[in-house]
Formats: sequence, C-alpha cells, structure tokens
Amino acid sequence: MRRINIFIFLLIGSLISLTILIVAGFYVFASSSYPSNWMSSMMGGMMGGTGTIVQNPASPYFNVAFVVLIGVAIVGVGGLAYFLVFPEIKATSKAASVERVSANNGTTAYEAIVKTLTDEERSVIQVLTVHDGKYLQKYIRKEAGLSRLKTHRILARLANRGIVSLKKTGNTNQVELSDWLQK
Repeated sequence: MRRINIFIFLLIGSLISLTILIVAGFYVFASSSYPSNWMSSMMGGMMGGTGTIVQNPASPYFNVAFVVLIGVAIVGVGGLAYFLVFPEIKATSKAASVERVSANNGTTAYEAIVKTLTDEERSVIQVLTVHDGKYLQKYIRKEAGLSRLKTHRILARLANRGIVSLKKTGNTNQVELSDWLQK
C-alpha cells in the first residue's frame, strides 16, 4: 500500500511540475523581450516605428522559476523511473534470518546467538534463561556480577540487536528475552 502511495505522489508531482514548466516556458519565452512594434522593426523603420525592445519587469523572476521547475521535473521523472525500474526491497526480521541460518546447520537460534556474544553478554543471557526469560535489570546486575553502567551498556547492545526488550518499570528496567530466542 505504501509503495502505491509513493508512486501516485511521484506521478502527480511529475505531471504538475511538467505542466507548470510548459506554461511558464511559453510565458517566459513569449513575453521576455520582443519589439513593441515587430512589424516596423522588420521593415527597418520604413513605416515610422521605433523598433524599441520592451522588457517585462518580472522576466528575471520567471527565468529563475523556469530553471527551478526544470530541476523539479527532472527529479520527479527520474524518481518515477527509478521507482518503476527497481523492485521493492523486502525487509526480513531478525528472527526469520536467524531461523533460516539455524535451519541450515541444525543448531537452535539460542545456540547460534550465544556463539556470537561476549562473556559478559553471555552471562546476562544465562541469568535471563534461568529466570524464564524475564527479570529486572537491577537483579541481573547482581547475579551477573556486573556494575550498573556495564549492565546498562550490555542490555542496550542486546536490545539493539533484538535479543532482549527493555520496559521501564519504576527506577529499573524489565528485561525480557525475545520470543524467537527462547529455548
């Protein structure tokens, strides 16, 4: 649904900018500078005309607007072409990618993740698994034998990787092991 909305936005933006570009182009080129009496200037003044050039005072502003509209039209059409040519990139969840890896070599997701952790991260995960995947951060700190700052940093890294989730409860965090990682 989101992809269709982007496509419609690019299409409408491109069409509007191209329409404005064409209208502005006709106006700028038709009215920027022309002889007030073009017939007399062509005849060399034989009919008594002076052949003076009349400059529209708004012409420089329209020239700038014209160049800007050309840029907008090029970007809109280029974005539209890119959107049509390249397929949508599919985002996969961390859980799906870990399950795919573990299915290939016969290990569980837990075993695959534990191999990549540092000793301190592994001790935090072990404390969580002992307490059924859910425990308060202040108690994890005590059981893992880590400082408050070290525990906070480790849990922040694990949360960024999607291994644990943190929920604020009072002056501490409720730490929960992700569902896809539970044994």
